[in-house]
Amino acid sequence: QVQFVESGGGLVQAGGSLTLSCTASGSSFSANLMGWFRRAPGRQRDLVASISRNGDTNYADSVKGRFTISRDGAKNTVFLQMNSLKPEDTAVYYCNANFGNWYGGWGQGTQVTVSS
Repeated sequence: QVQFVESGGGLVQAGGSLTLSCTASGSSFSANLMGWFRRAPGRQRDLVASISRNGDTNYADSVKGRFTISRDGAKNTVFLQMNSLKPEDTAVYYCNANFGNWYGGWGQGTQVTVSS
């Protein structure tokens, strides 16, 4: 059983920054990949960024150069630093862990709203 608790969302103007945090409990310490997803209104949940246990990162094209994912393995915590935010970044953001596949359970997420 893995549980995720996301925090750090909020309302920000376009061009602003936010840092999201996610603490995972359970078996997450054995996950090779940790990732951030987002679901915008009326859209499916998409992978935004992922980080491996050795620090290799991958980003969706839409956030490359603006978002940075990092991980504190000792604390099972993953962060998402978001800069130069755009209105199209508005979504509920979720974290998850990959044990071969992304875990099927989700936390409540954290709402990010970017005003124009």
